[in-house]
Amino acid sequence: MPNDPIGFIPAFFAGLLAIPILLGIARLLSLYTVVNEQEAVVYTFLGKVMGILDEPGLQFPLVHFGPKAILVPLFGTRQPVSMRIRQRYLRNQLVNSEEGTPMSVGVWYEMQVSDPVAYLFNNADPEGSLEANVASATISTLSNLEMDKLLEDRHQLSRKVRTTVSPLSEKWGFRLGSVYIRKVAFTDREMVDNITDKVVKRLVQVTSAMKQDGDNRVGLIKSQTAYKVSEQLAQAAATRPAVVGETLNEIAADDPEVLDALMQVLEAEKLIASGAEVDVLPAEAQVLVSLSSPGPQPAPSTPADAAAPSRFARFQIDEGVLR
Repeated sequence: MPNDPIGFIPAFFAGLLAIPILLGIARLLSLYTVVNEQEAVVYTFLGKVMGILDEPGLQFPLVHFGPKAILVPLFGTRQPVSMRIRQRYLRNQLVNSEEGTPMSVGVWYEMQVSDPVAYLFNNADPEGSLEANVASATISTLSNLEMDKLLEDRHQLSRKVRTTVSPLSEKWGFRLGSVYIRKVAFTDREMVDNITDKVVKRLVQVTSAMKQDGDNRVGLIKSQTAYKVSEQLAQAAATRPAVVGETLNEIAADDPEVLDALMQVLEAEKLIASGAEVDVLPAEAQVLVSLSSPGPQPAPSTPADAAAPSRFARFQIDEGVLR
C-alpha cells in the first residue's frame, strides 16, 4: 500500500542515523564549528596560521577563511586553546635571608592566555616555563633580604615578582595576573623553637610592664584623689569656725537669751563628753560649799555670819546641774 505507515518507520530511523553522520562529516570538513566560552580555535594550513576564531557560538570557517577551510583537515590543524584564568601555587621555594636564615616561601599566581598563537608556537611548554620563571624570580627577589622585610613587606615583594615575570610571560602568550607571597616559614626546627621562646618571653615582659604601668597609674590616681579630698576637708574645717562665729554673732545681736541658752547647751555637752563626775540635786536645793582649807570649821554665831561671802559661797542648782 502506498500510504502504509509501517513503511515510514525504517525511513524515519534511517534519517535519525543520517543526521549525526552528516553533521560529523560537515564538521570534519570544517564546514562549521562550535566555539565554547573562554576558548579560541587556531586554524593552520600548510604550517602557517590561517586565522583564529574566538567568538563563542556556532561559526562557519568558510565565511572567515574561504575555500581553504575545507582542506584544513587534510593539510592543516584545528587547535582549541582555553582562555580561562588558571591558578598555580608553588610551595617550598627555598631562600636565604640577609642573616643567613634558611626560609621556605609559597607563591600563588594567576595566569591567562592572551595570545593563542604565541602560546602554541613560541614555547613547547609555556606553563612549565612560566612556573620556572616565577620560581626563579621569587628566589632572586627574596634572597638576601632582611628577615623583617620577608615577614612584613609581602605586598611590595609580590608586586616586584610580578613586574619581573610579566615581560617573559607576554612573549609566551600569557598574561600574568595577581602574584602573592602567601607563606614564609622557617625550615630549621631549632630556630623556630628559639624564636617561639623569645616571643613568649617578650610577651611576658610586655605584659608585666603593662601591668606595672597600670598599677602605677592607679596608685597615682589614688594619691591625687586623697590629696584633693584632704585639701577639701581642711578647707571645710577652716571654714567651719568662721561660719559658726558669724552665726553666733547674728544670734547674739538678734536675741541674747537664745545665745545664752545655746551656750549652756554646748557647755553641758562638753561636760558630758569630758567624763567628769556630776552630782545631780533637786532644783530647789541650796547648798553651802566651803571654800577654805579642809578641817573643822566653827559654827556661825549669828545669821549675819552665816551669810558672809568671805568664808562661804552659795551655789544655785539650775536644771539639776551643779554650777
